[in-house]
Amino acid sequence: MKRVLFVCHGNICRSPMAEFIARNLAQKAGLSDVEFDSKATTRDEINASGIGHDMDRRAKSKLDEKGIPYTYHEASQVTREDYQKYDYLFCMDEENFLDLNRITGGDPDGKEKKLLTLLGSHKDIDDPWFTGDFETSYRQIKQACEVLIENLKNE
Repeated sequence: MKRVLFVCHGNICRSPMAEFIARNLAQKAGLSDVEFDSKATTRDEINASGIGHDMDRRAKSKLDEKGIPYTYHEASQVTREDYQKYDYLFCMDEENFLDLNRITGGDPDGKEKKLLTLLGSHKDIDDPWFTGDFETSYRQIKQACEVLIENLKNE
């Protein structure tokens, strides 16, 4: 069983979109031995009681538009222990990457990468919470997840 974690700032837009897109692509590819999850590098979307916010309505709307199924999602923060739990940890941007590396205490096994490196790019997936451009984020995430699924099928 392989485990993949997608990481972004608040865990309400990009990383849950990646989780549900990858899960959908894996299901369509008949890949049943992979688990997908998503978490945040911050507690910005987790209230004082420790309860995380649901996925952003605009992210849900984009997934609905594209026919990607999703379930209720509660934002949660990545922990140091997650480094051992997951085989791959994909960040959406450079800030997430640096924050993840700080939280996990380093990356001795080379598991932490920016998602777009799967497409041969070191660019960031801009945060649509700020830009409002959920289409571009969706397209970039989907393209990278398609490569990820192919890579996982070939392992």
